[in-house]
Amino acid sequence: MLTKRRSGVAGRGSHQALAAGLTAHTLDRRGFLRKSGLAAGGLAALGTVRLGAVRQAQAAGSSADPAKAVIRKNVCTHCSVGCTVTAEVVNGVWVGQEPSWESPINRGAHCAKGAAIRELVHSDRRLRYPMKLANGEWQRISWDQAITEITDKLQAIRNKNGADSVYWLGSAKFTNEASYLFRKFGAFWGTNNVDHQARICHSTTVAGVANTWGYGAQTNSYNDIRNAKTMIILGGNPAEAHPISMQHVLSGKEINRANMIVIDPRFTRTAAHATEYVRIRSGTDIPVIWGILWHIFQNGWEDKDFIASRVYAMDDVRKEVAKWTPDEVERVSGVPGEQLKRVAELFAKEKPSTLIWCMGATQHTVGTANVRALCILCLATGNVGKPGTGANIFRGHTNVQGATDLGLDVTTLPLYYGLVEGGWKHWARVWEVEYDWLQSRFDEVPASAGRKARSRKENMETPGLTSTRWFDAVSLPADQVDQRTPLKAMMVFGHGGNTVTRMPEAVKGMAELELLVVADPHPTTFAAMDARKDNTYLLPICTSLEMDGSRTASNRSLQWGEQIVKPAFESKNDYEVIYRIAQKLGFAEAMFKNIKVVDGVPSAEDLLREINRGGWSTGYCGQSPERLKAHMKNQHKFDLVTLRAPKDDPEVGGDYYGLPWPCWGKPEIRHPGTHILYNTALHVKEGGGTFRARFGTERNGQTLLAEDSFSKGSDLTDGYPEFTFGVFRKLGWDKDLTADELATIQRIGGNNPDAVSWATDLSGGIQRVCLDHGVIPFGNGKARANAWNLPDPVPVHREPIYSPRPDLVAKYPTRPDERQFRMPNVGFSVQKAAVDRGISKQFPIILSSGRLVEYEGGGEETRSNPWLAELQQDMFVEVNTQDAAERGIKDGQFVWVYGPENTAKAKVKALVTDRVAKGVAWMPFHFSGWYQGKDMRDFYPKGADPVVLGESVNTVTTYGFDPVTGMQETKVTLCQISAA
Repeated sequence: MLTKRRSGVAGRGSHQALAAGLTAHTLDRRGFLRKSGLAAGGLAALGTVRLGAVRQAQAAGSSADPAKAVIRKNVCTHCSVGCTVTAEVVNGVWVGQEPSWESPINRGAHCAKGAAIRELVHSDRRLRYPMKLANGEWQRISWDQAITEITDKLQAIRNKNGADSVYWLGSAKFTNEASYLFRKFGAFWGTNNVDHQARICHSTTVAGVANTWGYGAQTNSYNDIRNAKTMIILGGNPAEAHPISMQHVLSGKEINRANMIVIDPRFTRTAAHATEYVRIRSGTDIPVIWGILWHIFQNGWEDKDFIASRVYAMDDVRKEVAKWTPDEVERVSGVPGEQLKRVAELFAKEKPSTLIWCMGATQHTVGTANVRALCILCLATGNVGKPGTGANIFRGHTNVQGATDLGLDVTTLPLYYGLVEGGWKHWARVWEVEYDWLQSRFDEVPASAGRKARSRKENMETPGLTSTRWFDAVSLPADQVDQRTPLKAMMVFGHGGNTVTRMPEAVKGMAELELLVVADPHPTTFAAMDARKDNTYLLPICTSLEMDGSRTASNRSLQWGEQIVKPAFESKNDYEVIYRIAQKLGFAEAMFKNIKVVDGVPSAEDLLREINRGGWSTGYCGQSPERLKAHMKNQHKFDLVTLRAPKDDPEVGGDYYGLPWPCWGKPEIRHPGTHILYNTALHVKEGGGTFRARFGTERNGQTLLAEDSFSKGSDLTDGYPEFTFGVFRKLGWDKDLTADELATIQRIGGNNPDAVSWATDLSGGIQRVCLDHGVIPFGNGKARANAWNLPDPVPVHREPIYSPRPDLVAKYPTRPDERQFRMPNVGFSVQKAAVDRGISKQFPIILSSGRLVEYEGGGEETRSNPWLAELQQDMFVEVNTQDAAERGIKDGQFVWVYGPENTAKAKVKALVTDRVAKGVAWMPFHFSGWYQGKDMRDFYPKGADPVVLGESVNTVTTYGFDPVTGMQETKVTLCQISAA
């Protein structure tokens, strides 16, 4: 069945007037029925609803004795909205489910995936026991055998090739505690080759936002969008990707009468709700953003006071924006100047305004620059740091925010401490291990191909290989991979194999690995590519519904999920598996010295407490397990819009829901968390703040500190640097420290206690005293319009690697070839070759990809769910009606989609629609199990194959990487389509 969606305006219901009369107050469904009087009699009186058609829903299994039922709360394992799942458990069996009416986030709602989530635990498609591939056949083995064989092979590979020869691919499905533990394991193993899904979704967001104003995360929240008067959604389709978030978006639009502008190459379900839809050519985000700013600057609509007091180097942006006249913007992007003028005026004048973006903005070779341009648009109009404003970044997986925060990134340690000596020494103190021992675990890298040798210390401080190119690190000549040897093994926890571009190259890389281990509830694409015959292991990991732990939603709120039921079949949780591997490798005692382990399972609560002890830099220090559990217990007390609880409540008084980071100081200080970042209208003890002063105090004679701007109640009434003990001594605030706090600072600082900062003071004293003085620990700086440390300090347009406009490549080329993340990035050469060979004529259709509401990520989990599989049974490509007519393609028939590299092709069904423009095609990215026309079902372990299989769009996606992050370019390449 191929589901064809309608686009356009929904029909009006006969009860629209009644519903409109109730919009003044926010109600859940039960409250709606109660307050409107629509009980059975009321419904019957309307005359259009059959009496008895509405009856109380009963969860499956509710016939069991209610006295024996236990209610447990966890968090949906799919997208990053953070919906609570309320489970009814009887005798250890999950028998019923409610979508948590009390949660201020989902408010009694679930999307299709959330509604079907119980099936993840009950699924008969899960891996039931450990397996290994021997002579091309899957064999059942015991956990003891699996752990022993895997660790023996890991140690042998390490002894011969070094620690960097093993790649540790983690997961956005991890809890925060598992994410942290996985990164800690990488440190004890001795490598920075530790990554996860953020690399392919929002690594460019983190880099772009952090390099603008301090932290790489959503500034406001889903709920706060209700305050906006104008919203721009660029490169995002929350109606399908984050369905429950749409209740907040549409409440802002309908109740608040907000302007809702959707900028996207495709007319999405979200665009159907827009007050203004702007269709752009994929890959031209910067011209469109600069085109909006051109009108703002031309008409004097910018917020001049905000820029003067809180922004550095906006004049540098003005010079670049001046090049993007309405004519040039339309020539490059296809968007008429008058339409952008209308959008610009709304965003600048009908405030508060917010910018919402997702992977349509990030998955480009200019992804970081795109994000920077979006931030600059917010800064130019003063739309940051207030309710209804900000960069509302909709992250992808359930805990992709938390997993990024906790260090599953090849460039950082947990909580964004850098790979520098100070960062490593900080975590060595937290872990109570010797810094020199950690250093000794890393490889020495010999000189090669004209590159200098690296000492262990230098290698310890060198970013690792990105997950987007792990297979290049296997297959490229050894002298092109800047580590001791190329990759020899991969440990994959909770990560699909169909999520990287250039799948034919990935299949080659898989075949060359000496060891591949997949730890997941499902086999994933890695198990089904017919690339291997031996030395491949599958470890059954339970879902996060079957374990305790916290997760961080897009808005930075942490939520505690309690174990609903014990792990199904022979599956184990991530904590136990990581512990057992560490045990066999000989460093578990040191790694878990402060973490309680019961029956081989580390305590999630103790893991979070260790995170609290070290998480000062990002304010992960105040969210203790006890506080998070109190929030889940008292969800009904938090305000829908402000997310704040009444101050007089004895358990959660004054807290923002989920204690969104930064939550300063030790848990006993009871900082409420920070709902809106950089909000100077609040005292820091109430969640207020400023822009981070993380880039210094002066550059080229201009101050980098805020001028005449400070948070409410601050003792310092101008800009100020980040706080160290040395700054405290100059201010006389060192006298406010307790004797114990002072002793800790002196112990850490040794001969130089003045250098101990708010981020490395394990006593928490510096943060505590800062709050007492009304200042924020990280300083009061200016946001940067010019980020001088990035390849393009002011964002500039660069054509995609495979551009449909070769006439523009000469003027707007990609960056020159250069080495990044231990490997060469030859995007310039690939782009030049594509132009020289006339690729855009042979492959004249722009291909993009994205999400469906029914599935998530690589899709192995959701396509194994029969309730979801029934809704969307075929992989497809959206083809414009004219393009289909020219090719003789009919709706629903099989077609071949051809890519310009590797003679790649994919066989899918055609969905003929005008949702995509002529010359544009679109495919969902959730499918695998077919490969270039071949059904791969027989290669899965018997009984563990997904219900629905299909081609991966990434079979035909192509080369192209962001220079700052290694992000792949999945949102724009070229293809050709023909009838199969």
